[in-house]
Amino acid sequence: MKRASDPRHLARILALQRLFSSYFNSGNQDVAEVPIEHLTELDEIEEYNTDLLNGIVDGVNNQREEIDNLITKYAPQWPISQMKLVDLQILRIAILEGFIGKITPPKVAIDEAIEIAKDFGGDSSGKFVNGVLGAIYEQAKKDE
Repeated sequence: MKRASDPRHLARILALQRLFSSYFNSGNQDVAEVPIEHLTELDEIEEYNTDLLNGIVDGVNNQREEIDNLITKYAPQWPISQMKLVDLQILRIAILEGFIGKITPPKVAIDEAIEIAKDFGGDSSGKFVNGVLGAIYEQAKKDE
């Protein structure tokens, strides 16, 4: 994995795992309450940015409708219900981080999302994530 020792990169991966696992929890447990130890092997847990992790998870949960509207607008040929769950969560994280929450510069959020998609998604996940986020980025530049 690229930049596995970067605390911000690891926080994004943990946020992805936490959001992904919440899908299977069916609301039985608050996603923010899922212990980190349940998401990854104990020996793999290094220093991670707790504030970024919590900010992403809370932000995605609180802004899901707005985030999903952007995904629907910029990936109309892929209904959210038909997207790979991991790709959807990666898009949600990047859109929150780079565009809605403006936690990270958009280009950094896009680059991180592509790298995580390559590591955790399918063969075409990196290209798919890049295409959707690239379209959002281009529109955001025009709107400035």
